[in-house]
Amino acid sequence: MLGLVERMLRRTAARPAQYGCFGLHEWAMVYRQGEHRHPVPLRLGQAATDEVVESHDLRCTHIDAYRFFTPEATPRNRFAPTRESQPELEQPGCLHANMDVYKWAVKLGPLVPGDLLLDAFELARDIRHLDMQASPYDMEPWGGEPVRIETADGKAEYVRRQRGFADRANALRARILGALPVLGRDVAPRR
Repeated sequence: MLGLVERMLRRTAARPAQYGCFGLHEWAMVYRQGEHRHPVPLRLGQAATDEVVESHDLRCTHIDAYRFFTPEATPRNRFAPTRESQPELEQPGCLHANMDVYKWAVKLGPLVPGDLLLDAFELARDIRHLDMQASPYDMEPWGGEPVRIETADGKAEYVRRQRGFADRANALRARILGALPVLGRDVAPRR
């Protein structure tokens, strides 16, 4: 496990960030569907939501977002992420890869100091908020002012926030890597 986490953190941080996805993974999860996983109405309605998907290049690189694409949306995506290709596709512009910093920190358990774990949790929480704001769902009843990625201003806002999250996530990746024992040495607890 330690080797996998170390590899995922290093490889993701080393890649250039991609900022052209605009959170369309959430849109691809409802594309051409009469019923949705969440009982929240679509902000634009089904037809207009489908048009947004059809008018964009889907560029999702994260398996845990891609696996929920509708069957009609899957072939529209530029990539076909799998669990096996995850170490090669992860990149720091991806909201889901940046939320995974928290997942990796949790998996490392006591190797990660509590303040670092909390910082990773706060990043994941903040990212999830944007993820829902940029989604096709009407989140306003829950205080989620939409980031309208179907407009130029919305895209600019999304990318601005995405860049900030990439910077925060890479700083946390470096902190977690700094807390890990050197691979090849015993990982026995210190006394």
